[in-house]
Amino acid sequence: MTPVVSRPERRPPGRALPVFPWDTLAEARSVATAHPDGLVDLTVGTPVDPVAPLIREALAAGSAEPGYPTTIGTAELRLAAADALHRRYGVTGLDPGAILPAIGTKELIAGLPAQLGLGPGHTVVVPEVAYPTYEVGALLAGATVVRADSLTQLGPSSPTLLYLNSPSNPSGRVLGVDHLRKVVGWARDRGVIVASDECYLGLVWEGEAPSVLDPRVCDGDHTGLLALHSLSKTSNLASYRAGFVAGDPSLVAELLAVRKHAGLMMPLPVQNAMTAALRDDAHEAEQRERYRARRELLLPAVQDAGFRVDDSQAGLYLWATRDEPCRETVDWFAARGVLVAPGEFYGSAGARHVRIALTATDATVAEAVRRLA
Repeated sequence: MTPVVSRPERRPPGRALPVFPWDTLAEARSVATAHPDGLVDLTVGTPVDPVAPLIREALAAGSAEPGYPTTIGTAELRLAAADALHRRYGVTGLDPGAILPAIGTKELIAGLPAQLGLGPGHTVVVPEVAYPTYEVGALLAGATVVRADSLTQLGPSSPTLLYLNSPSNPSGRVLGVDHLRKVVGWARDRGVIVASDECYLGLVWEGEAPSVLDPRVCDGDHTGLLALHSLSKTSNLASYRAGFVAGDPSLVAELLAVRKHAGLMMPLPVQNAMTAALRDDAHEAEQRERYRARRELLLPAVQDAGFRVDDSQAGLYLWATRDEPCRETVDWFAARGVLVAPGEFYGSAGARHVRIALTATDATVAEAVRRLA
């Protein structure tokens, strides 16, 4: 009889991940749905407004192409992204070759630590209140996660990757030029890669939100820096899965080498649509004003209902609290038929806040305002 060779136990990666947070909202959703006038869902930041015709036309124009797209994307797409970052956010000196499309920015973030070669023994720093996928990507790579908002919290440590998120999801907090300069200088002294999630950069309501690639922040030197961008919010392209990463040419080349082997290719029709969206600022400005109008209705209604709204200078959410456990606040809203996201989804530092999304139709926002009154 041939002896059976032993092997290590299989460890499904999902076992190392936290519970999918939205699954824990089932009871509150049930209560809110039972409201006589139905559910007002202000949880997930899913666009509800139409995709601009020029983008849809570009998508259709590419639909007859039968061949494989390239992982690096078309030259037109990369040039359009570089031009848009310069025109919209003042980014200078960006080589179009240092831009790489991604099949949605969430996919990019979830795979970034592993694709950059991180694993056991490496540390990834994420904000104290943070988009959950930063942690998920680090855990999938086997890296250690540390939550910190200030460099002093990190002491003499030297992590491998540090995430910034400005404007923040969920809080809408914006990091200024001085703060970003300090982080970039600190990271370069230690050889730390900085990945700046800038998906909400085009949705600023108060002041300005600089990119990590802004020359005021990095002096025009993109070494060690990656800026992550998405068209899901500003151009309503969540269903298209249209994002990209830009910055340090050597780091982008590393990502490209891995992603080519993995077959991570954005469909060509989507590349065409994304190129059209990046070349046109008018549709983006129109969408921004839609969200501004909804915010101007919802913000005072939330405040008049007895809540304090912290940060929220930018982005698509109100970060609200009345200094009680967030699940109690969720239940208060649910009793009025309104569903909001508990802040603990984003880390223990958010345990006394809720996230209220502006991504609902005008009629839905008006109904939420009516119920809060």
